[in-house]
Order: sequence, then C-alpha cells, then structure tokens
Amino acid sequence: MKKKVDGRIRTLLEGGVKTTKHRTMLVLVGDKGKDQVVNLHYILSQFQVKARPSVLWCYKKDLGFTTHRKKRIQQIKKQVQRGLRDADSDDPFELFISSTDIRYCYYRETHKILGQTFGMCVLQDFEAMTPNLLARTIETVEGGGLIIFLLKSLSSLQQLYTLAMDVHARLRTESSHEVVPRFNERFILSLAGCENCLVLDDQLNVLPISTSVLNTLPSEPAKGAGADAAVAELKELKASMRDTEPVGSILTETRTLDQAKAILTFVEAISEKTLRSTVSLIASRGRGKSAALGLAIAAAVAFDYSNIFVTAPSPENLKTLFDFVFKGFDALGYKEHIDYELVQSTNPEFNKAIVRVNIFRSHRQTIQYIEPADHAVLGQAELVVIDEAAAIPLPIVKQLLGPYLVFMSSTVNGYEGTGRSLSLKLVAQLREQNAAGTGGRVLREIELKEPIRYAAGDPIERWLTDVLCLDASKVPRIPSGYPAPTECQLYYVNRDTLFSYHKASEAFLQRMVGLFVSSHYKNTPDDLLLMSDAPSHQLFVLLGPVLEESKLPEILCAVQVALEGRISRATVQDSLSRGKQASGDLIPWTIAQQFQDNDFPSLSGGRIVRIATHPEYQKMGYGTRALEQLRAFYQGELVSIDETMPDEVPESRAAEVEGDLLSDVPKPRAHLPPLLVQLKDRRPDRLDYLGTSFGLTPALHKFWSRAGYTPVYLRQTPSDLTGEHTAIMLRQLNADESADANWLQLFSTDFQTRFASLLGYAFRSFRASLSMSILERPKVSRADIPVMSKVTLDSLFTAHDLKRLDSYSNNLVDYHLILDLLPSLARLHFGYKLPVSISAAQSVILLGIGLQCKNIDQVTEELTLPVT
Repeated sequence: MKKKVDGRIRTLLEGGVKTTKHRTMLVLVGDKGKDQVVNLHYILSQFQVKARPSVLWCYKKDLGFTTHRKKRIQQIKKQVQRGLRDADSDDPFELFISSTDIRYCYYRETHKILGQTFGMCVLQDFEAMTPNLLARTIETVEGGGLIIFLLKSLSSLQQLYTLAMDVHARLRTESSHEVVPRFNERFILSLAGCENCLVLDDQLNVLPISTSVLNTLPSEPAKGAGADAAVAELKELKASMRDTEPVGSILTETRTLDQAKAILTFVEAISEKTLRSTVSLIASRGRGKSAALGLAIAAAVAFDYSNIFVTAPSPENLKTLFDFVFKGFDALGYKEHIDYELVQSTNPEFNKAIVRVNIFRSHRQTIQYIEPADHAVLGQAELVVIDEAAAIPLPIVKQLLGPYLVFMSSTVNGYEGTGRSLSLKLVAQLREQNAAGTGGRVLREIELKEPIRYAAGDPIERWLTDVLCLDASKVPRIPSGYPAPTECQLYYVNRDTLFSYHKASEAFLQRMVGLFVSSHYKNTPDDLLLMSDAPSHQLFVLLGPVLEESKLPEILCAVQVALEGRISRATVQDSLSRGKQASGDLIPWTIAQQFQDNDFPSLSGGRIVRIATHPEYQKMGYGTRALEQLRAFYQGELVSIDETMPDEVPESRAAEVEGDLLSDVPKPRAHLPPLLVQLKDRRPDRLDYLGTSFGLTPALHKFWSRAGYTPVYLRQTPSDLTGEHTAIMLRQLNADESADANWLQLFSTDFQTRFASLLGYAFRSFRASLSMSILERPKVSRADIPVMSKVTLDSLFTAHDLKRLDSYSNNLVDYHLILDLLPSLARLHFGYKLPVSISAAQSVILLGIGLQCKNIDQVTEELTLPVT
C-alpha cells in the first residue's frame, strides 16, 4: 500500500536542491529503513535536472543484500520458485541497486573516497561509526545532496546512550573496562540543533526530536554585499585576463574568487621556471583544492612542462584532480585521443583510477601518478604535485621536496591523521627558511575559504564542525593579563558534564580541543572519542585566579592523563611468552618488553597523553606549574584534611526509557556535577609513577627533564608519521611507600648503557648535544667516582695504548694516532667510571667521535667550531 510522504521532507530536499544548495541529513530508525532509501533517492532525483545522484554506501562488513548482478538474479528465481515473490512484479529495491551509480565502501576503506563527490551518502551499522568516519564520509556529499543514517529498531533514542560501539573494545584495559558512551549521547542531542536534519522512523514519520525543523522551511539565503562583491570581482578578473593565454582559458573553469586567485599564484610560480618554488594550498573540505591543483597542472602543460608527477595517499583520491586537468585541457582546446590519452590502473584495489596521462600535442609530456614513498623516481621531475599532503607521513613529504617546482594541498580542521603536522612543522620550517633567505626555495601560501561543493553557511557543515570540534585550530585570545604561575591552580574536569551538550560545557569543550589542536601536530576527530569515552582517561585544566564566578574561565593549560598498569602477573607472563600485548597500557607493556620485567606492569601509573599550553602563554612556566600540581595531586599532597571525603560515585548512565519512539524527546541531563573540581576536593588515584611518551626533540627533552622525568626508553626506528624517535620518560611517585624504591634508577642506568652502545648505529644521526643531554646523570658527582684500579685499566688498555695517550696529551702526536681508543674512553666517561671532569664542548666532541663514530668535520659543523 502506498503511503504519502510527509510534505516537510519533500520541502526540505527541494529547498536544498533548488534554492539553498545546502545538504540534508536524515536519521532513519528501524530495521526497514533500507527500503526507504529507494524512495528518498527517487524524491531527490525529481528535483535535480542533471543525472540521477550518485550514491556512496558505507558499511562495516555485511550489506544485507548482494551487489553481484548474477547472484541477485539467482536469488530472485529461488524466491519465485518458493512462492515468496510474484514473477511479474518488479522489486523497487532491486531496480534501484541495478540502475543507480552506487559506490559500496567498507568503513575501513573510506580513506579511498577522499577527494570524491557524491549526491547521496548512506551510512549503516551505527555501532561501527567513529568521528573519523563521520568526517570522511559526510563531507563527500555535494550541495543539495542527502546523508542518511540507518539505525536498527529502537524503543527510544536514549537506548543509543548505552550502545556498545566497536571502538570501545580498543579503549578497555585490564584495570579499566567500564566504558561510558558519552559521545553517543552528545551526538544524539546535537541532532535536535541541526537545522537541516530530520529524525524519522522506517515509515518516514517525523520523530519529536526534530521539532526544531518541523515548521521551518528552507528559503533562499540572503546574500550580503560581500558575496555580491566577490562575484563581481571574479567576473572582472576573468574579463581582464580573457586575452592572456593560457591563464584566461584556465580561469573560465574557476568557481570562486579564492580559487581564481589561487590559480594566478600557481601560474606565477609555473611561469618563473626557476624550479625552486613551493606553493602550499590549505583549506577546509569542499573548497575546491583538488580542482585548483588540476587546473594548475593543465596550465603547467600549456607552459611546456614535460615531466609532471602527482602523488596522493591513494590514486582514487585524485579523481577530482584529474577531472579538472581534463576540464583545463578542454578550455585550452586539447582533444582526447588526438592531443592526449589516458592510462587507467589495472590494479583492482585502485578501482580503475587514472594513473598516467600522455600528452603529445607539441612534444612528449606526461602526468604520472606515483606512490608517496616512490620519491626516488623524481630525478627528472619538473613539477611535483602532492594532494592531501597532511594525510601522508611527514618524513615522506619532506623526501618529495627537491630541485623542482612543488605544489601541495592540505585539508585543515579535518579528518586526516596528521592534519596539523604540515602547518606546524613542514610549512613553518619552509616559512623560516624563506624569511631568512636560506634554503634556496621560495614559499607561496594560499588559503581557500569560500565553499564550492555546497553553498556557504551549510547547516550540515556547521553541525559536523561543532559536534566533532573541527574548527578548533584557531585559539581565541585571552583578554586578561599574565597571572604568575604560582597563582594558577589545576582543576579536574568532570567528563559527564563536559560532554553533556549544555551551552557552557560546549564552549569549554571547544576551547579545550582548540588548545590540544594548536599544540600538537597529530590530531584526529577520534581524539574526541578518546577524551569522552576512554574509561582510564582523566582531564585537567590550569586556570588563573577566578575573578568573576559567572564567566567561563580561560584555560591556560590543558592536560590529558591515561591511568595505566595494575596488570596481573599471569597476564604479563602469558602475553610476553606469546609476543603479544593487549591494547592500551602503553608504558607498562613497552617497559616490560624492553627490560623483560614481569613486575613493572603491576605498578599503578599515569601517562600524560597530551599537555597543551595556550599559544600566547607558552614558555612562561604554566606547563611546568601544571605538571607540578599534577604530581602533587597524585602523590596525595593536595587532599583536603577532611578524612570523611566520600569516594566518587560514577553517575548511572542507564537510559531511563519512558514512552515510545514517537513520544520520546532526548534532552540534556538536568542534574549534573560541577564541571570543574578543585584537586583538594577529589580523592586521587594512588600512583607509583607518572610517565609520558612523545617524539624526541631537544626542546621537549629539556622540558620533561626540567620537570623531573627520566628517560627509560627510546625507539630505535623513527616514527613513520613524524620521522622522530619515540621516547618514554618516567617520574617516580610515593617512593617511600614502594617496596623497591630504586627501580627507576636501575631502569635509567640500563637504558643509558644501551643508548650509548647504539649511538653508532640507530641513533648516529642525533645531534651530539641531544645525545649528551640524554646520557647526563644530574644526581651523580664525578668527584665521588672511585679511581680505577690498575687491574681494570690493564684489562681495557695495553701499555702501548697508554703511551700513545700520554704522547697525545703532551701534543706530540696527531689525534689520528689515538682515534681507535676514543670509543673505549667515551664509554668509560659517559658510563661514569672515570673521575675526570671535562668541559661541555669537550664532552660533545668525545661523544660525537667516540660513540657516534662521526668524523671531525661532522662534529665541527654541528658545533660551528674551527677544526683546530
């Protein structure tokens, strides 16, 4: 029986397609929601003049139907034979999947669809959803398109509050296994505030949570003078460049003023032909980055560049880029098969993606796709284009830079695993070289702000940005002054209140995430899930003196701590014997494996996952103050004298389901504990140590060493993501109560011995000054080291060795004569077995030559000292 669809759904879809160019989001609750996808796609198709919308269908493992045509026909025949189906009737769903352009994609492969555009996106298997997946998939939908969530049958939306998500299995540890799904609750509550979102049942009845959009119909957005001025300026720019080839023809394909100016910057770099320029293009998603790069490549071909290489995380990411290369060719009058030909990949994983374009109009020219790691083939390159550079590990991007023109684009405020590494590290380094006039490269920076994929002010983009805290890269200035660090106090942040979706809590959350994003180069939307749901994680903020109780306090420093350890000895022995380890508990498992110590994981520890200071307040002592307060808290020094302090009772999160789906209206919880708790009012977890794990740099090592942390582990291979070696540093707590109070010193001594032995191998590229700071033992005095006995000395050096050393010390021979003795001398000196003090410069020289096996020229270059 046919049922009339609610007119408001049609109005919302029609307004998005014909008027606003904004996207619509529908959440279908019910097991039969999949059947309504057909009807909604049909409604959407009616309003579009162009071809039927393409569909992206994402799922975890099982679609629930087959996409194979022959298998579908066999299934239909069997159903007809069993009498379950009329042979003469057509199944609308079968017709839909056979006649529609649908891209089926596992959630684990969604990285392949970056840079592509679809008219409709279907997301099923809600339990497999993560913030990263939401950001990747929703932002591929064009303006006027439709996003559909398929949820299973529920008696109340509040049941999703306690739904076990797949990602929760990775968040559990042996000591912390009760996951509280705060992210789900905040996600559901946020739907009520999204203007273009409707929550429906599988019969397309509008549910009460969508009351805010029931009576609001999309209308044409009022364009400000700025928008009209930009359109007029774009037309004027195109007209002024019409007679300038090939730029004039290329500009006809641009859609916004931002994009047109970007093309002019690219062409300026191309026309110089110095091959020593880098052009960096950044923008949020849907701003036309890939299109601008594609048009720039077409311009480079017109300027007779012969060897052009393009790279991206996957060749499928380059679909839009190549589409606009060909649009640029069309504008320049190039004809396929006559002037150029395409080569598609035969690799089934790449889905017939274009990997090469051969141009033979005036002479041989090629546009070739390469894997990011294949930088060795760039010897003859004239132009290298790196699309989605932030999704490629930083060391690989650095290797792609060379004596040729480089264009690179990157998404900011987005979904990639290294979204900030490009801007915080690589571009900052290029910017410094450009300002200083060193490095020989010219850097040009472009930013696209005006959206193209959908119209400006898209409610779905605004909702996604808010719910995933994607627009947190710009930290607001703090209007107050600079309080003394000793006046600042560390507060515990209650996560139930922080993720409750109350207005004040949301503002505070955005500020916290903004601090983390501004200070760390590796950020993903999934970090938000870790902050909200991980059972072992705790959040702290450092605040100045509170002057006004009514105002939301400004955050000077934010700290995220993960409680680790308390692993049973049986679990440790079982895991180490099999060479496997459970998820979480990074420091206990790493230390247990490195030192083959089965007792360390049983200790209780806290790992400082992230610490971030406001950019305007860095290097002023606020981070050190936060660490000191954190140490005092976990050591029990800040607890109130009140012995009757009650243990914290976690709030019951079981959903109180009242009524049914058609009457349930989820609202933020009314009775919540305070957002900020003074440390003296909270009972601390008693810890044996505090630790941290980070990519080793001289500045970070100095910061943590000053805070009293000791290095105990350094990974021998650099991180694929940043090219830095991962270090673990520990600070012992409550040493007086420990049965073995000396364990950290034993670990540290063992680590330094191993590190000194490896300096000639895995750590040979380290600067000698950094290596020396790692080998320092501040608590050991050289004066207290006993004089070496003659028996020990004779076992290490022969009489001839000692004679050579004596001659060198009297300036009678060249240093080459005693070069073979330096490794032994260096091991004795840095192993604190020689009661001899030497200057810092002498120590660095001894370490560089003796332990790192560097020649004298390399050491003098590091120290900027003369060879003599």
